[in-house]
Amino acid sequence: MPREVIEAYARALRAVGNPASTHGHGQRALEALETARERIARALGCDHAETILTSGGTESINLALKGIFWARRREGSGPVLLIAEGEHHATIEAAEWLRDAQGAELRWLPVDAEGLLRPETLAAAIAEEGSERVALVSFLWANNEVGAVQPVAELCAIARSAGIPAHVDAVSALGQVQVDFRASGAAALSVSAHKIGGPVGVGTLVLGRRTPADPLLHGGTQQRARSGTQDVAGAVAFAAAIDLALDRHGAPHPERLQRLEALRDRLIAGVRAIDPSAALRGPDPSPRDQRESGTEASARPDPSPSRLPGNAHFTFPGCQGDSLVFLLDAAGVSASVGSACRAGVAELSHVLLAMGLDESEAAGALRFTLGPETREEEVDALLAALPSVLERARAAGLA
Repeated sequence: MPREVIEAYARALRAVGNPASTHGHGQRALEALETARERIARALGCDHAETILTSGGTESINLALKGIFWARRREGSGPVLLIAEGEHHATIEAAEWLRDAQGAELRWLPVDAEGLLRPETLAAAIAEEGSERVALVSFLWANNEVGAVQPVAELCAIARSAGIPAHVDAVSALGQVQVDFRASGAAALSVSAHKIGGPVGVGTLVLGRRTPADPLLHGGTQQRARSGTQDVAGAVAFAAAIDLALDRHGAPHPERLQRLEALRDRLIAGVRAIDPSAALRGPDPSPRDQRESGTEASARPDPSPSRLPGNAHFTFPGCQGDSLVFLLDAAGVSASVGSACRAGVAELSHVLLAMGLDESEAAGALRFTLGPETREEEVDALLAALPSVLERARAAGLA
């Protein structure tokens, strides 16, 4: 959390008053809350009334999938959910619960070798099912493991033309690409404050005015589709983080993105120099003439689809990802095998398996993420530690 966000958070925490109360303290709290909501809405390219404050990305995703599914079913929609493979577990498990407990018919949409959901794949799935049978489409704006940025506007346009609401999980995209709800054509969109230096436990579901959703929580109706006393301090801190991370049009500051991309490319080049067998997963940001030669390279679309500027994801042959994380941690470097939401769970990345990797390839996964405070010397420290780490991990072998 940046200092400015912590200070705004602390000031708001000291304030007295429930924003639902009619006395003076309550009305001052309400003013602070609604001012913050307006700043959040402006940055996300949506209306104040479409901005539902939540306890984070997981709640936002659950409210979107379950709430829209229930509302659509009551209106006569069919039971089919179209969910992209390789999604965050908040989406996967919410969709599976709807299948197991609520009668949803779950259809998985395949992604390609770079982790992208292709528009023609979505169009074919809708045509096969029939638009009247589909209640909802959901996909990531940017994959949280391999960093692939989806063709969001094209996908949403396909769903919208079929009369199907599209929910977009933009949690990992916020702060690294411009997340513009109105321009995207989405019916609902989920974000989380902690991805841009806000507090953990604060998020937003943007729910289009014409998109119905039944609430998960009842008891007060403080917000559209969500009950519960609203977190004034969390909203104020989220707005403060947005003010730092994004410009007045809601776009990440160009100089920050350029710096992140330069650090990411330095890391990618360094890893490839140390271990030529390491495979970058997700779209390759380097120019085509710098990529590997062969069939795989010639089949890749040009220009290459973008990836998040702060993401570099590799698989290392002959290594166990957990071993790499442990050895790097001992060297003072924090990395991960995938989503932090699944940390400590001994399983292969479902994202890599969905991209077509076999189990032995997926076992060597390692994700590096860079942020605004990352320094060149930290990247260099990683690269200095990596040769020994790889040697020891390969000596240990695959479990």
